Amino acid sequence: MPDSGSRTTVLTNIGTLVTNDPTLGDGPLGLRDDATIVFDGGVVAWVGDAAHAPAADHRVDLGGRAVLPGFVESHSHLVFAGERAEEFAARMSGEKYAAGGIRTTIAATRAATDEQLADNMRRLLAEALRSGSTTVECKTGYGQTTPDELRSAQVAGRFTDEVTLLAAHVPPPEYAGRADDYVAMVCEEMIDACAPHAKWIDVFCERGAFDREQAHAVLSAGIAKGLVPRVHGNQLGHGPGVQLAVELGAASVDHVTYISPADIDALAGSSTVATLLPGADFCTRNSYPDARALLDAGVTVALGADCNPGTCYTTSLPFCIALAVRESRMTPAEAVWAATAGGARALRRTDVGWLGIGASADAISLDAPSYLHLAYRPGVALVREVWKDGRLAVDPEPNAEGMR
Repeated sequence: MPDSGSRTTVLTNIGTLVTNDPTLGDGPLGLRDDATIVFDGGVVAWVGDAAHAPAADHRVDLGGRAVLPGFVESHSHLVFAGERAEEFAARMSGEKYAAGGIRTTIAATRAATDEQLADNMRRLLAEALRSGSTTVECKTGYGQTTPDELRSAQVAGRFTDEVTLLAAHVPPPEYAGRADDYVAMVCEEMIDACAPHAKWIDVFCERGAFDREQAHAVLSAGIAKGLVPRVHGNQLGHGPGVQLAVELGAASVDHVTYISPADIDALAGSSTVATLLPGADFCTRNSYPDARALLDAGVTVALGADCNPGTCYTTSLPFCIALAVRESRMTPAEAVWAATAGGARALRRTDVGWLGIGASADAISLDAPSYLHLAYRPGVALVREVWKDGRLAVDPEPNAEGMR
């Protein structure tokens, strides 16, 4: 059962502690060995050597297991109904991915009740939490009428403050061949209705979805209503998404699978985070983004799982960390930072993604002595305990005893 717990909790006998605070330990990850961390009132109150740990109401001996900040999932699509397993099977049989299967999910989502949508999101969030994601952003985008986008934003808002209005996902079936008309409706009606229930505005700037001019119109309308821009860009080929994101000061541009030297230079000179979604590339047999080129240029990189029913039906950031190391040329340390501190940067959050004094007490332990095992042991469920706001949210018990 989750810990109803005492006010202060001390985690001790930690193998390697990842703080993401270079003032607390070695390198960008702020690594410490033989460390202890204290949670008090939902925040980190103390970090230091075990020999000097203060007393606390509740003591957890981790037996040499690694501790990391909770993962920060900055890109997910969790308000939907239905599934698209047959589409996935067809794609694995050789059919090429194009941005059209979304319409299947639009139909199912429109037909679902609010509670059905909420139940599905609740299930996926619980799954994400078990794999270590303690902060999760969620997009709309499968309703695409004003009432359906509004209720999608309201459902998402039951579970997270990080709600993104992705009304401009693709033109819906009733606007086939009339993308400009759909964009006009989004700008003149949908954003007005939904903006009070969202924090971010997003657009799929891609062939088969919306071009640069259309995407600019949607993002500008959202900005005028107080929403902060994000961009889906450069997933299926070279395009204007990266440059548009930088021009408008977007918090992030996501996918960035196909980028030019000019795109990299633009990102390096901006505050826009490049969020890589290697799970989507895995599930579509797309090329993987070149994280090495981005990182070597000084671009801030985040990793997201991109859970959605069509092109990446996973909530597992550990899986994406392993993919990023193997396929996008990231080091394990870079990938872990990208899935924690990088995700926080993409959400412009300073309270999550690290474990220094004053940070949110969101943390995970691994059934391993080091964060390296997240890439070293791909596919293994290494996340053991999860703390959210200092409370035990995922309990490792019961264990496998009794299973036959």
